[in-house]
Amino acid sequence: MTIAQTPRTTETFDSLDPATDEVVGTYPVHTAEEVDAAVARARGAAAWWGSLSFAERGERLRRWKGVVTRRLPQLCELVRAETGKPVGDAQLESVLAIEHISWAGKNARKVLGSKRRAAGSLMSNQAATVEYQPLGVVGVIGPWNYPVFTPLGSITYALAAGNAVVFKPSEFTPGVGKWLVDAFAEVVPEHPVLQLITGLGETGAALVRSGVDKIAFTGSTATGKKIMASAADTLTPVVIEAGGKDPVLVDADADLDAAAEATVWGAFSNSGQTCIGVERVYVHERVHDEFVAKVVALAKDVKPGSAAGSAYGPVTMPAQLAVIRGHIADALARGGRALVGGADAVGERYVQPTVLVDVPEDSEAVREETFGPTVTIAKVRDMDEAVQRANDSKYGLGSTVFSKKRGMELARRLRTGQTAINAPLSFAGIASLPFGGIGESGFGRIHGDEGLREFAWPKAIARQRFSSPLNLTTFARTEKTDALVGKLMTVLHGKR
Repeated sequence: MTIAQTPRTTETFDSLDPATDEVVGTYPVHTAEEVDAAVARARGAAAWWGSLSFAERGERLRRWKGVVTRRLPQLCELVRAETGKPVGDAQLESVLAIEHISWAGKNARKVLGSKRRAAGSLMSNQAATVEYQPLGVVGVIGPWNYPVFTPLGSITYALAAGNAVVFKPSEFTPGVGKWLVDAFAEVVPEHPVLQLITGLGETGAALVRSGVDKIAFTGSTATGKKIMASAADTLTPVVIEAGGKDPVLVDADADLDAAAEATVWGAFSNSGQTCIGVERVYVHERVHDEFVAKVVALAKDVKPGSAAGSAYGPVTMPAQLAVIRGHIADALARGGRALVGGADAVGERYVQPTVLVDVPEDSEAVREETFGPTVTIAKVRDMDEAVQRANDSKYGLGSTVFSKKRGMELARRLRTGQTAINAPLSFAGIASLPFGGIGESGFGRIHGDEGLREFAWPKAIARQRFSSPLNLTTFARTEKTDALVGKLMTVLHGKR
């Protein structure tokens, strides 16, 4: 049962199809009291869920994965209705999420189970182990741009670690959130292990204040800062995946066709509404003109719309249109040139692909997250300059490098949480890799081993196996014992 069935809520809001403004569904605005009640129910559910073995939880996650997979067309159509993205893109994010459900369920025991640690010379009579125990109740606040893949990156790993979850989806995609929660309830009907709350910003704020054991948030940097400030009142830990201004580096020896294709797809897919999408490109001067020509040729064939065959859909959040329009206008006013799109690219619902060159590095289009189908391309003298410019950002989420010889070297020098080499955004689809940012892109990690440990706490246990002849933790310790310890330390650690 989800909290959406609680009768006390009277205020509602509508989820709209951004392409038509048609009402997709109507959902309750849950109050702070109802949020608290959901968290209280989750406490009881967490005790049961956490008592299950890794295998038992893994089996239930496997069954959930099966439900999602068998009903994939239904889920994808709902994603399309609430976000406006093509069904194919909805399927792409959903199948990646299915991979993560599978990986987390299979690997939780290996990552979080009890492991022996070396006790050291002085404590050789001890058996040392560490294991990870669930936090209890995790609050997840999800975004609207990838309403399946992104929140499940937190929900799935929190569940696999043994936690109950209270999930607030974006007010733009509540139907997708409810679909996922209802599917889980079919395979775990015993207790409300995964619950739904819906509403606007105040409902999310109530979840932060509700006493959950951790908050996992994906959204804008500005909202992430507010959540972090509110969580500080109760010392509630947070994992924040915020905005990005992700760069692509194109070296002189790069496969330019592949780099151009990756740039166009990374910049314009999902209407540019991708936190790890391509927003800036730095190209070696020897191949700059050829690369730009390839990008322009590809971009001219990319068409938004809601009809079948459209490359991407409308801007999901109407307020973002003004941001996109402002960034393009600022770039053009400061000497930039639009080779595709430009000043008239932003319509009432759709934004045409826009390729900008000669844009100053201190312009909004380079410094701030646009979150729309635009990209800036800059010429650099070498990859050292490219790295310097790419790293000169308050963000640090994702990045991409195209280089045949120096890919690993350049990737390691980029100040981002993850980097793809010679392919676009590939790190997001690899379940074993951690995902997250630094700087104003946030902190903490989802996915992979690190994502499982994000939702658990390490428990260290030392067990005495036999009495030590050198008992150091007693008032009966003698000077002879101290002298022996001093000599032992000299032998073990005193070498020059």
